[in-house]
Amino acid sequence: MTMWHLTNTVRHYPWGSRTVIPELLGEPCPAEQPCAELWMGAHPDDPSVLSDGTPLDKAIAAEPGALLGPAVLDRFGPRLPFLMKVLAADSPLSLQAHPTSTQAEAGFAAEERAGIPRDDPARTFKDPYHKPELLLALTTFEALCGFRPVEESLHCLAKLQVPELKPTIAALARGGLRAAVPQLLALAAPTRQVLVETVAAAAGRFVSAADPEFINTYRWATSLAQAYPGDPGVVISLMCNHLKLEPGEAVFLPAGNLHAYLSGAGVEVMASSDNVLRGGLTAKHVDLAALIEVLDFTDRRVPVLHPVLGPGGLRYPVPVADFDLTRCQLDSGAGTLTTAGPQILLCTEGAAVLATADGELVLEKGRSAFVPAGESVSARGPAVLYRATTNLA
Repeated sequence: MTMWHLTNTVRHYPWGSRTVIPELLGEPCPAEQPCAELWMGAHPDDPSVLSDGTPLDKAIAAEPGALLGPAVLDRFGPRLPFLMKVLAADSPLSLQAHPTSTQAEAGFAAEERAGIPRDDPARTFKDPYHKPELLLALTTFEALCGFRPVEESLHCLAKLQVPELKPTIAALARGGLRAAVPQLLALAAPTRQVLVETVAAAAGRFVSAADPEFINTYRWATSLAQAYPGDPGVVISLMCNHLKLEPGEAVFLPAGNLHAYLSGAGVEVMASSDNVLRGGLTAKHVDLAALIEVLDFTDRRVPVLHPVLGPGGLRYPVPVADFDLTRCQLDSGAGTLTTAGPQILLCTEGAAVLATADGELVLEKGRSAFVPAGESVSARGPAVLYRATTNLA
């Protein structure tokens, strides 16, 4: 067989959903923690396992040319450059950003020289790779994505009429986001506590009055302050774009983009990395210096990404070579899913029959498969497939 079913790892975090991933997989959620992420790929922390029992990263290491193809092997070396996930959030994730390749390589090398174990909670750079990512909404999905225009942020903060915000407003007006955000992150704990409490109370008054201007921003600020009292990320959230995606819409997050997924479920595809630099809304390690170095302080709208018609279905174009995502709506007729690079196929509705010269493989709802580079594959449904592959010309 020249393609394989995958057995994948579910990651359990407190912010996850008890329903989305279990319903997709047809399995109950464990009692201990919600199901937050389903990983599909060859990341060494949680590689998928082929139907013959071989972890995907080990299979690729044994036969990189055959599984990845020459173009991917030449560009990325003997590793699968993308990771696919289903993400399901019932509560917010941390404010975070990801490094560029250059930043990741330098940070990883420095921590290796310092002898910091890779599983140390205080470790910042887990690998030498960048982590741009695309999230495609399966349900209504809300997120904070990048910094909104400075003039809009100034208005959003000033409208609250909170005296404790005056230093932040002055820093933002004088030196922009590059001055205001580090100032907030560096505040002493007692000052942060008072600031967040007063900001949340003021935001709550506007929400109660049903004032439509910034109402989603203020609503989330009050909610975040309850979950993370005294966290400066609550105030930073007021300076971020609030994005609401409907099913089928997507957002691309490049290096340096400060973001936090708030609620909803989606298919994610990203460069295969676990480099996450947190900036707030978390009890985990925050490396302030590294975060400031990585952040992109550009203020602008983050566009919603709509698909274009491509080979096999609706494609979501991104400006990186590591990954590409297509939504394939299959009917009972056979269609072609062949690409030059390796593929991971995930079925979210119906059942798909995949066929190669060597045989057929059925993907039922929640099942996924790995297809080596250049393998000629036809597919029929009815089914909905999400296909992750590389984005090399």
